[in-house]
Amino acid sequence: MTPSAPVRVLPGHFEPERHFYPRVLNAQIHPLVRFFLGLSRERIIERYKHLNPRCDAQQLTELLCTPPKHYFWSGCDLMHVTTHDGRRRMVVIETNSCPSGQKSMPLYEEADEQGGYRTLMERAFKNGLLAGRRLPVGGLAMIYDKNVMEASGYAAAMADAFNEPVWLAVHDQDDPDPPVRWDDGLMLVRDDAGEWHPIRAAMRYITQRPWTRMPTETRTAVLNPVTVCLAGGRNKSVASTAYDLLNAQLSEARLKVHTPRTLRDIGLPEVPLWVRSMGGRAVVKVPYSNAGQGVYTLTTPAELDAFMAMDHPYERFIVQSLIGNSGWSSRTGEGVFYHVGTMPDRRSRIFVADLRMMICASSDGFSPLALYARRARSPLTDSLDASTSSWDMLGTNLSVKRADGTWDTEPNRLVLMDRKDFNQLGLGIDALVEAFVQTVLATVAIDRMTTSLQTQRGRFRRRLFGQMNDDPALLRELMP
Repeated sequence: MTPSAPVRVLPGHFEPERHFYPRVLNAQIHPLVRFFLGLSRERIIERYKHLNPRCDAQQLTELLCTPPKHYFWSGCDLMHVTTHDGRRRMVVIETNSCPSGQKSMPLYEEADEQGGYRTLMERAFKNGLLAGRRLPVGGLAMIYDKNVMEASGYAAAMADAFNEPVWLAVHDQDDPDPPVRWDDGLMLVRDDAGEWHPIRAAMRYITQRPWTRMPTETRTAVLNPVTVCLAGGRNKSVASTAYDLLNAQLSEARLKVHTPRTLRDIGLPEVPLWVRSMGGRAVVKVPYSNAGQGVYTLTTPAELDAFMAMDHPYERFIVQSLIGNSGWSSRTGEGVFYHVGTMPDRRSRIFVADLRMMICASSDGFSPLALYARRARSPLTDSLDASTSSWDMLGTNLSVKRADGTWDTEPNRLVLMDRKDFNQLGLGIDALVEAFVQTVLATVAIDRMTTSLQTQRGRFRRRLFGQMNDDPALLRELMP
């Protein structure tokens, strides 16, 4: 249950049944996934170099082993795709600066009840973001607006990692009197007696327009800062720019963030033109939404007409090539990609599934942290007709927004990395290695973009951001 006021989470109060899905508590991690998580970076680099002999292994080593400056905790949603001639690829669909996944991840070691919760606190928070950093006087906090199961788990793991109490505070975007405020970049949390407490470092799981509640410049150390969201962690438009810039820098190294063809800063009247240019099938996204909201798969004139008739709060969109089945994917310059999908079930049905790869970084570089997959509601069909929604065949996100604005989930479509579920995905160790490398590359791209959006003194470059993201509706939302 969501607390109405911040609570103090004390050391020694991590309870696994509160922070993992019930089916995860007794799940055994799949041997292949466990093997992958146990690989050293050196072995991952050697394997990737062997499969991609033209890539620059030294450059890849630097990317994987250099700590980021801002973006220490990241997650990518990837799709396993192929072409008609069998050319397979892990494609980055989006990067998330507050990725879920711990509650869905079977334990690497059964005796380690905190699993990735504690690993993230030790690597990314304690020995990553906070390493060598001067902090103001104050306590620790975990602030969130959804996913109390994982937010409270991180708070409990943080309390154990630092051996001190941690404030757990809900910070909803519609709360007229939130228990979190900022004073000259310092976070303060209000207790139930009305007293405000300064916070020296915090983790946040604020996913809905976090820039409306968090300043771009803070003295409190935050995992992850809101500038990471604006630079691509929750801004698909700027993320696309970040990927293009990194790909240009890495072209000679033969390394690349693989994404669908992406067109950004598209006005609503232009959308039908670009959809037609892709063969009448495309994905249109509100750049700043998450949890599957603001994503529209357009495969028929009726779906396009319905999208155009909607009332949209933002003025700019991104249009991406649609990855569907072999007979109805978007046409691009690289040919037609379509979903590999799950292994056929007993009724010979294949479902679209994505893979969430969560990573973290410490002072010695990046490491995989957690994985899970999600499948679509309806199986892929060989052809399109009006009887089946394209979103039901292609949409994989489990989050569902209720009419009252709260959130629910559909865990029946969750695919665990355990002995029972993992084999459905048809993934091998090389696909996991590629997924990890793609996630690191996407994270590095956004981390570098975050640096570009700041001055040498750490001031946010609002004018530059406005030029890169020319959407007045978004710019008006930024917290002063």
